Amino acid sequence: MKSGRKASVDPSEPRPSQVTDKYWLYAERKNGDYPAATPNSGKWLIFAPISQIDEVWIRIKHATEHGRLGDSAKVATAKPNPNASDPVTKVICVYTYDWTDKADVSRIRDELRALGIVSKIPYKADRDTLTGRYARRGHKRISKYYE
Repeated sequence: MKSGRKASVDPSEPRPSQVTDKYWLYAERKNGDYPAATPNSGKWLIFAPISQIDEVWIRIKHATEHGRLGDSAKVATAKPNPNASDPVTKVICVYTYDWTDKADVSRIRDELRALGIVSKIPYKADRDTLTGRYARRGHKRISKYYE
């Protein structure tokens, strides 16, 4: 994972690697408009080692809040999660309103690249998550995109 842009860090912001009382930390868009989620909503899944999760999260959180990504994002914390496939890797979900809007999905992927997420990452529909489709549970070919 490439460094990308450095975001200013507020020392009072919780660090995903240190939070143990909840599974997720969230970021929401504060600038600009973004379409409401449709039944085809989904997310880019960024997997990062625990040693890098705080730095990657800060960049994605700030980009989300400043309107450069979708409407929201979330990051897995240090609390062990039964859906996690690897205990030394955490996931960041960057949401889009509709996976069939390829232009928007691609725009967000391009922004993630600009933030240093240059390796291939999967895109998963929220419907698949809600119906319990996880690689850890043996489901195959879940990703709508892998770019």
